[in-house]
Amino acid sequence: MPLSIDTPLVPFNAELSQYLDDLMLMAREIIFENQYPFDDQERPADVMPRYHMLQIRIAIEIFVKEGAEGEIVHSESGVSRTYTSSDISPALLNQITPMCSV
Repeated sequence: MPLSIDTPLVPFNAELSQYLDDLMLMAREIIFENQYPFDDQERPADVMPRYHMLQIRIAIEIFVKEGAEGEIVHSESGVSRTYTSSDISPALLNQITPMCSV
């Protein structure tokens, strides 16, 4: 059984729960910004099921980069990091198909 934030081994933490919810909301908005690129497009309440795992992967990427947002180059103890100008890697964003209408 996978651990969740409310298992006996990991007691429920309201702040952690809110933080995880916020990461998922930010990931949802990033998907919507790329899926519905025009301001006048109506957005659904949640991402399409095909993007659920992508939403989690984007949330993880936001979490991992926290504190180093916009980092261009960083080297320390043989580890080098370089981020593009985008918050989220193009490899993830390229998986989103934009919606448009006439």
